[in-house]
Amino acid sequence: MAPSGPGSVRRRCRRVLYWIPVVFISLLLGWSYYAYAIQLCIVSMENVGEQVVCLIAYHLLFAMFVWSYWKTIFTLPMNPSKEFHLSYAEKELLEREPRGEAHQEVLRRAAKDLPIYTRTMSGAIRYCDRCQLIKPDRCHHCSVCDKCILKMDHHCPWVNNCVGFSNYKFFLLFLAYSLLYCLFIAATDLQYFIKFWTNGLPDTQAKFHIMFLFFAAAMFSVSLSSLFGYHCWLVSKNKSTLEAFRSPVFRHGTDKNGFSLGFSKNMRQVFGDEKKYWLLPVFSSLGDGCSFPTCLVNQDPEQPSTPAGMNSTSKTPENHQFPAKPLRESQSHLLTDSQSWTENSANPGKGKAGMSNPALTMENET
Repeated sequence: MAPSGPGSVRRRCRRVLYWIPVVFISLLLGWSYYAYAIQLCIVSMENVGEQVVCLIAYHLLFAMFVWSYWKTIFTLPMNPSKEFHLSYAEKELLEREPRGEAHQEVLRRAAKDLPIYTRTMSGAIRYCDRCQLIKPDRCHHCSVCDKCILKMDHHCPWVNNCVGFSNYKFFLLFLAYSLLYCLFIAATDLQYFIKFWTNGLPDTQAKFHIMFLFFAAAMFSVSLSSLFGYHCWLVSKNKSTLEAFRSPVFRHGTDKNGFSLGFSKNMRQVFGDEKKYWLLPVFSSLGDGCSFPTCLVNQDPEQPSTPAGMNSTSKTPENHQFPAKPLRESQSHLLTDSQSWTENSANPGKGKAGMSNPALTMENET
C-alpha cells in the first residue's frame, strides 16, 4: 500500500478538528447533568417532592435534547438523485464546448425534463462543476462536505454536519429542546443561586456547581432564543439561511418569497402532515428535497406545460400564480386545497424518482 500523502494527512487532521465543537458540547452536557441531577437535586434540595418533580422534568428534557442533537449530527445530508447527474455523453459534450452559450445549450437540453426553476444570477442553469450535476432547486455545494446538499441551510460546526433537507427538522428540534433545557435549569436553579450570594447554602462543592450552572444556562438561553427565533421566522417564510441572505433567482427574476406557500403549508413542508410526529426527532418532512412547490408570477417556458384543456396557472388567495411543474406526490398535495397541479404526462415515472425518506437512497461519504 502506498504511503499517505501530505494532502491525505491534512484532510484527516481537519476531520478530527471538526469534531472539537461537538466534543465540547457533549462534555458541557455531561457536566450539566452531574451539576443539576446530583449536586442540585440530590445534594442541595431538601424537599422530596421538589426533587422528584425536577428530576422527572429534567430527564425528559435531557432525553429529547440528546435525541434531537444525535439525529442532527448523524443524519447524513441528502444528495441529488441520479436524474440530476449528467450522462457520460453529456459530460463529454460539455467538456468539448467552451464556456458560453454553447455550454448553456447543453445544460438546457439536459435539464428540460427536470423539475427546476431557479437559475444563477445571470439567468443560467445552475450547474456544479465539482459534482458534475445540475443543481435541483434550493440545492447548494458545501465546501466543507465537498458535496451538493439538497435544500442546504448551512454547515453547522456545532453538529459537524450540513443542515439541509434530511435533518433540518432535527436541527430545529435541537434548538427548541436545548433552549427549553437551559430555561428549565435557569428557572429551577435561580432560588439556589440567590442563596449562594446570601450565604444560604452550606459551604460545599455543590454551591460552585450551582453558581456556574446558572451562569451557563442563562448565557446559552439568550443565544439560543435568538437563533431559534430566527429559524422559526425562516420556517414561516419557507426560506433557508442561504436564501435569506441571497434570494433565489427564477427565470422571471429574483423572488424572495418564491417558495412560500403561506404559514400553515410552510410548516407542513418541514414538519409533515401528521402532528403527532412534530415534536419527535423522526423524519416527517414532505417531499424528496429535489423539487418544491413555488409561487412564481410567470411560468418558465422551458419547463413542461400542462396538458391541453387544463389551466396552466391558478390563483391563490395571495394572488400568486402557480405554474405546472412535475412535483413529487408528497409535495404536490400541499397545493390541492386551493390550486391544481398536474404531473408531467410525457414521463409519468419521472415524478417518482428521488426519495421521500433520507434513509432510502443516499450517497455514501467518501
